[in-house]
Amino acid sequence: MTGRLPAIFAPILLLLALAALLALGALLQADLRVAMLAGAGVAASAAGLVAILQLYRQTMDRQAADIDSTDAEARVGEIVESAMDPIIVVDENQRIVVFNAAAESVFRWPRAAVTGQPLDMLLPERFRGDHAIHVRRFGETGASSRRMGAQRLLAALRADGTEFPIEASISQHGDGGRKLFTVILRDVSDRLYAETLLERSEARLRGILDSAMDAIITVDGNQHVVMFNRAAEQMFVCARDEAVGAPLSWFIPERFRGLHGEHVRRFGESETRSRRMGGARIVTGLRRNGEEFPIDASISQARDGNARYFTVILRDISARIRAEEELRRSKEELQELGSTAHVAREQEKSRIARELHDELGQALTMLQMDVAWCKARLPVDQGEFQGRLDRMEKLLKTTVAATRRIAADLRPLMLDDLGLVPAVEWLVENFTQRTGVPCRLEIDDRELQLDSVHSNAVFRIVQESLTNIARHAGASSAEVKIGRDGDELVIRVGDNGVGFDAQDPRKPNSFGLVGLRERAALLRGAVSIASGVGEGTTIAVRLPVSAGRADA
Repeated sequence: MTGRLPAIFAPILLLLALAALLALGALLQADLRVAMLAGAGVAASAAGLVAILQLYRQTMDRQAADIDSTDAEARVGEIVESAMDPIIVVDENQRIVVFNAAAESVFRWPRAAVTGQPLDMLLPERFRGDHAIHVRRFGETGASSRRMGAQRLLAALRADGTEFPIEASISQHGDGGRKLFTVILRDVSDRLYAETLLERSEARLRGILDSAMDAIITVDGNQHVVMFNRAAEQMFVCARDEAVGAPLSWFIPERFRGLHGEHVRRFGESETRSRRMGGARIVTGLRRNGEEFPIDASISQARDGNARYFTVILRDISARIRAEEELRRSKEELQELGSTAHVAREQEKSRIARELHDELGQALTMLQMDVAWCKARLPVDQGEFQGRLDRMEKLLKTTVAATRRIAADLRPLMLDDLGLVPAVEWLVENFTQRTGVPCRLEIDDRELQLDSVHSNAVFRIVQESLTNIARHAGASSAEVKIGRDGDELVIRVGDNGVGFDAQDPRKPNSFGLVGLRERAALLRGAVSIASGVGEGTTIAVRLPVSAGRADA
């Protein structure tokens, strides 16, 4: 290196110094003058040796410094080359002096093609003038570094003429009296593309949420609102800007706030991702105008890093509750109307049965007596007339029996005269006599007494069930059980007949079963049917009966 002594010359200088010392010893044997001269030479040689040793030390120090400097430059060069971001160094004339490998890859220019060229070749033409001014002003400020572009993104130009967005920072430093500017930049095309996709996705999501008919509210772990869709604005009479950031308790009646907060906290601690809120009960919401209203809600939770968010989907069910209440009242009115009609029908049947038994039955009996009187007084030679009287007598007997049967079907008088248990016993005996199918009767309370409405219902249920067995079951045995189960009276009628498919939607709608259900419904009871093909059928009817009514 110019101005520096190579390290290889240092040993040679040391040998020359030793040779000079040996020559000095030989001169000591000369005369005084020679000795004096030799002394002077020795002094001179010693001084020269010191100077040579100092020169050698300085040379070695400079070489060590040069080695350190070279190593540092090599390490810096390696760092610059291995950097993933493009690094460009320009001089004060804004000409490129360093262009690393990442810059080659991003700008698609080889290093040799840009070194020494103006930085403008890497900028779109419309930005070149302003960029040069900004760099010059930065050099005048004395600041060591700053971000370029401030709040906006910069644009760069590739070798093929395509533009792309970048983020950049710039720094300045001096080197041997000249000023250099170092720019570290990053291609943010992929990031901007991802942000664009995210913005579009968020816009679509916002559109979906705002078009939803149900209110959707998202809260953070502290139960403060972070998302509030349009339906929520309308439901709670609260603008989105006002709701976002507000506590969720704004929209909950004060008496429920503590309990609701605890429920949400427990839900967050569970592993459940979503569930219906309120369980079997209706949740109550609070509009900003102070009005309370019923809602149906479900809640879900999700994590975003360490943050937890809860999303609640709400539906205002005020209209549904009103409709259900109106339907309930309507059903009650229909039940009352049906019960009244049923009572009236039973009363009318009872009246007709009484008239058939008391009036028509008596008239037919009198006719029988008259026919018998005529037969007793008929001359022996009146054979043809005798035959007519015999036919009249048989017809009257048949008519009297039919009248009694019709009267009993309309209203068995023994139900009024003797009570429910004897009437049911008569039904079972009559069923066995008519069909030949043995039927077993089991009544827990032989002294069972009910009011007329319930007595009629139990009697008709047993009657219609036995009629169905006689017509359709093809059974060889049947049974009737009547007993109490708490506050309910349970009537079971079963057979071992052919049965039917209970899942068949046509069979349960047969008139006999419909009549059973109608009678049970009028008394707020329930009917269940257990049957299978070839397995017989069991009909169970449960009627709510209070203690007072049972004892009536």
